Amino acid sequence: MSSLSSSSARPWLLLGAAAALAACVPWVASEFLSSVALGCLMYIALATSWSLFCGATRYLSLATSAFFGLGAYASAVLLDVLPWPLVILGGATIASAVALLMGAAVLHLRGTYFAVLTFGMTELIRHALTFVEKQVSGTVGRVLTEVPSNETVYLTVLAIAVLAIATAMAVKRSRFGLALAGIGADEQRAQTLGVDTRRVKIAGFALTAAFAGAVGAAMAVRWTYIEPAAVFSPFIGFQTVLIAMIGGAASIGGPVLAAVVFSVLSETLRLQLPYGYMMVLGLLLILCVMYLPEGLASLWRRKAKGVRHV
Repeated sequence: MSSLSSSSARPWLLLGAAAALAACVPWVASEFLSSVALGCLMYIALATSWSLFCGATRYLSLATSAFFGLGAYASAVLLDVLPWPLVILGGATIASAVALLMGAAVLHLRGTYFAVLTFGMTELIRHALTFVEKQVSGTVGRVLTEVPSNETVYLTVLAIAVLAIATAMAVKRSRFGLALAGIGADEQRAQTLGVDTRRVKIAGFALTAAFAGAVGAAMAVRWTYIEPAAVFSPFIGFQTVLIAMIGGAASIGGPVLAAVVFSVLSETLRLQLPYGYMMVLGLLLILCVMYLPEGLASLWRRKAKGVRHV
């Protein structure tokens, strides 16, 4: 019993220790390394929250950039009238509310149809916001004048990333997580066993959107000027999906490790070889699909099984 409780507590202790070490970065590292660490935390939060829903249900969502962009614009609007924690909460709430509507409309589909529709809705939201901006203010984009300090932004994104990992760990061990996994394994069978698959899918979709919206609200202040083309960039959504898939979308540690590796690679290769990063990312994706369809996390599971058999 004691060994079982210690093994279940180990991931939480590891998460706490990693969070404490990461919190020291802005005060002990250079500005460049702090910026790299911030990018790592951003994609850890996005990839982990994406995997929470999509990794379990096997629904391929391309709407991450929509939720990120909504959070960023919510931050730009609310920053002058609300305290910082409520700005982040506002970004998460708006993104989650849109996800509820989007999920109710498209979550009866799956496969290619769901992926294409979520991408199409992302583009629809981007163009709709651009149209509203032109009609209301006569220009596209917003200038952010009063923003929190870099340390505040870093600690905020760190808190969101830690909360995303903790939520993924808690959900995986809950009835809700079992329902999501059941939908991914066999949705019709899950329905026959009494799972309200529609409600579970919409709730999971809204949960992952809340984290993306919160990250977008926090990261928006890193730019002095935001516009739809930047914060609704498809690159953010595609990179989130690729990181999660390469790391292992069905796991928790896989996307975290992949986010760290690719954030460091992106900063390194963009300076020396601007197109090299995307080439490396594409090559690793091809290799993973061919030889590691369950991602890098499958290597750990194989090693663990080998140790047990010894």
